[in-house]
Amino acid sequence: MRLNSPQINLITKACMKASRSLIRDFGEIENLQVSSKGPGDFVTSADKRTEKILLEELQKAHPDYGVITEETGIINKSNTKNRWIIDPIDGTFNFMNGIPQFAISIGYEEDNEIKCGVIFNPIMNELFCAEKGNGAYLNNSRIRVSNKKNIKDALIVTGGPKGSSKIKDKIFSEYINVSNNVSNVRKFGSAALDVAYVACGRFDGYWQRELNYWDIAAGIIILKEAGGYVDFFEEDKNLPLKKNILASNSIIHEELRDLINK
Repeated sequence: MRLNSPQINLITKACMKASRSLIRDFGEIENLQVSSKGPGDFVTSADKRTEKILLEELQKAHPDYGVITEETGIINKSNTKNRWIIDPIDGTFNFMNGIPQFAISIGYEEDNEIKCGVIFNPIMNELFCAEKGNGAYLNNSRIRVSNKKNIKDALIVTGGPKGSSKIKDKIFSEYINVSNNVSNVRKFGSAALDVAYVACGRFDGYWQRELNYWDIAAGIIILKEAGGYVDFFEEDKNLPLKKNILASNSIIHEELRDLINK
């Protein structure tokens, strides 16, 4: 990996340490699928265990930094200048079902701007990272968004509504409209990796409603540094950690936004 700033090195080290136990946990999932108890409680424990390791590594270096994390919530709330944004397992449902499409996601925010981030899929051994002004990388290779110009030929990814969503009809309507006007739409189940895949050109665009900030914080800087564009739409100022995201290679961005707005 060509990026070697203190923040990137720290995040990467934390991810690598946490991934060792996460890989072992993932190896146990197949056995749990056929057990009477099922994998639910086990996955919750894996989530918390991964977060604990990440927090220990990051706070060892910067105990005063603020933290926004999925499991614990907000730590050092008074420090909004320097913050870690952590999702220990993005794609938990995939993890729980033995599908190797999940990732550790950590973004570093300074003065309300994401400065660097890492998304690491430990099973595929793919580490996406970026820092402002220094580009985006997948392992040791520089990445760029696709150069797809015609939205009719675009491969788009989304997450669809959660089971508890109150706006399912709206989201399904968007899905139908987009799918009728692009080459294909995929649903992979990890917001962090969806954004990372747009960044490296595997997908041309991505949109999703009702996300949490920690789902896509690291992905924001990775996509931007890969030449992409990120847009947050219909934001609720009373819920700053909830996000509706539209991300693309920038060329098809306006057309994709129009399809969603229809």
